[in-house]
Order: sequence, then structure tokens, then C-alpha cells
Amino acid sequence: MAAAQATTPAEGEGTPARRAVSQLGDARRGKLADNMTGFGRALRRAGVRTDSARIALAAEAALLVGVDSRHDLAAAMEAVMISREQDRGVFRELFDAWFRDPELANKLLAQMLPSAEGRAEPPKRRPRVREALAAPRDAAQPAQNEREVEFDAAMTASDRTRLHHADFNALGAAEYRLVERLARDVALPVPTVAARRLHPAGNAGAHSRMNWPGVWHEAGRTGGEMFRLPRLARRRQPLPLLVLIDVSGSMERYARLLLAFLHAATRRAGRRDVFAFGTQLTDLTPAFRIADTDAMLAAAGAAIADFAGGTRLGGSLAELRKGHARRLSGRRTLVLVISDGLDTGEPEVLEQELQWLKRHARCVLWLNPLLRFEGYAPLARGAAVLHRHADAMLAVHNLSALEQLASSLAALMRCGR
Repeated sequence: MAAAQATTPAEGEGTPARRAVSQLGDARRGKLADNMTGFGRALRRAGVRTDSARIALAAEAALLVGVDSRHDLAAAMEAVMISREQDRGVFRELFDAWFRDPELANKLLAQMLPSAEGRAEPPKRRPRVREALAAPRDAAQPAQNEREVEFDAAMTASDRTRLHHADFNALGAAEYRLVERLARDVALPVPTVAARRLHPAGNAGAHSRMNWPGVWHEAGRTGGEMFRLPRLARRRQPLPLLVLIDVSGSMERYARLLLAFLHAATRRAGRRDVFAFGTQLTDLTPAFRIADTDAMLAAAGAAIADFAGGTRLGGSLAELRKGHARRLSGRRTLVLVISDGLDTGEPEVLEQELQWLKRHARCVLWLNPLLRFEGYAPLARGAAVLHRHADAMLAVHNLSALEQLASSLAALMRCGR
């Protein structure tokens, strides 16, 4: 990392403003101020919420802690530039890549040129970091990209098919935002069951029964001549829905998108309860009552305190049993567990809590993004326990899998009691 060189101002140039500039170096010669500005712009390209005020605070923090310790500088800049937990991993990875070498821009540009065989592969990075470190485009390119996004949203380009089958974890920042919008249009009709209440039905078939009060009323109106026999049939109502979504680090790229999908897809469903789990259980049901999906995501992000942490499904289910057991209504609830199964808790606890959940639910479905890998097998301890107790395991790693989810739910209606 290029360290700033403090210079002594010449006579007649010792004003406070010139001394502040000289401490950070001349931006035109590639000193620290220029690197700070470029790093802030790269963070914005990666989808991190930062502005010129935060970049100025980062420059002030660099003056206070100095540049002798790379770790201290990174911690100081992260403290003033990052406000969301989900952006910390992106910041740290981008910081390591950006301040590793003063000639990073030239090296990244050289990687795009033809090279001899045997060139070392670049390190694997998050899609948001790769997109932020990409070679800069000319001024006319952003408008063209916006037009391409509009074409994709209108389903008129071949890239639309690619996005439909692209893994959510492999999308860039712009593609991720587009796919998140497309996911909100995917329908997910919640399966329905016959309710206990009856309603008048004209010709309800063998599952109906005679509406005797309606018969007497009809006979009184027609003088005893019966032109039709009123009947009663059970109403159809959607199953109560309980969603348990994993917000650990391995599910970071899937959690936000699947929350947006479920919020829009189950809007017309009956009762729905949503919980996020990582190292603890968080009730997102109040956030899901918000009509606007973007506002719901903001409320959910504020409520989740353990985002991108570990996974303790067994402990979270224990919290659900102790504090929210009444959310499982009459052994008719359809439970969706959205997780990759990489649980860090004790498998015995998970086994016990899943047995309780099975006794109080109609059907437990495991929605697993790791099914994107051919030949995947739930070999991890937590995944093996979850696979043993789940009625089915379905994929949710791309738009195509989300579209197939509705038909899969209808086919699995016979899995419960």
C-alpha cells in the first residue's frame, strides 16, 4: 500500500488548507487521497452505501491512525464507511484487493489482455467485488447497460434465459438487483385444504351435503315445488404457512432475494409466520405485514442482529417451541425450512426439535440452495438430520427453481396427515 509522505510546506505556503493536502499527498501523483477516492467509488460499484462524506471521514481516520499498521487502517476505515452488517465481508475483501499493490489498476487491466499459457488464475472473489474491480467503462457504457437491463426485464434478450438459470450466488450487483425484481413476479400459490366452515354451493358433487334450511326456504318461496336442492360444501382455504429462513454467512446471497420472493408470492395467502435464524431466532412476521417489499426488506434488515453469522437451527427451533408454539395451528401448518443445512449446533438437539416440529405440522419441506451441485448429498451432521425428517428437499438457487416450486408444492400435498 502506498503510504502518504508528509512534506514540509515551502515558505509562504504554510496555510492550514495546504498543510492538510500535503499530509495526504498530491492526488495527481497517485498518493493516498487518490486511492481513498478510488476505493470509495469501488465500494459504490459493489453496492455498498457510501458517499463523499464517508470517504472524507475515512481520510480523516487514516490521518488519526496512520498507515504503519494495515490492520488498524482497515479497521478505522471500516468503522466510518460501513453501516450494514452484510457489507462488511465485501469491504474487507475489496480492501485487501485494492490496497495490496499501488499498481493494482494496471494489473487488473493487464489481466484482460491475451497472455501466455500457464498464467496463474486470479483469486476467487465475491461477484460484487469482481464487478467493482472490473476495468472502468467509458461514459457511454452505463446508458447502454441500462438499456440491456430494460431489455432483460422485458424478456426480449438471450441473457434473460441465462439469468433464469444462473445461481444467485454467481450474480453481479446489477444482475442481482434485476433478478430480485424478477423473483417478485414469480407466483407461489399456497396449497389449499377443506375448511371446517360450510358455504352454499350449487353443484358441489359428492363431497357436499343437503342444505336443509335452504330447502325449506326455497320450498316456501315456490309453494312447495322444488326446482333445485340447495347444498352445502366446505370452503377451501390456504394452509397456514411457517417460513424459517437461514441468514448465516453461507446463505447471505440467498436470504435477501428469497425474502423478497416470499413476501410477494405469498401476499394473498392466509396466515403466514416468518422467522429468520442464525445464531438466534428473529420474528420477521411484523415486517412481512408491510405491503411494500423494499420497506419490508429494510425492516427485516433492521430486525436481524445476527446476519451473516453462524447457524444454530436446533437452538432456534427450541426458541420457536418455547416462545411461539401457538404459531403452528392445528397440525395443519406447511413449514418451509430454507437453509443449506450447515448447522454448527449439536445434532442431538436438532433431532429432538425436528421431531417436535414434525408432530405439530402437516408437512416440512427443506428448500436447499446446495441442490445446484450435481450429485449433492447431505453428508454434514446437521444436513443429514434435516434430510431425515424433511418430507421433501427442493432447490431454490435460481429463478427456474423458484418457478418449479409451486408445482412441487401441489404434488407434495399428500405428504402430510
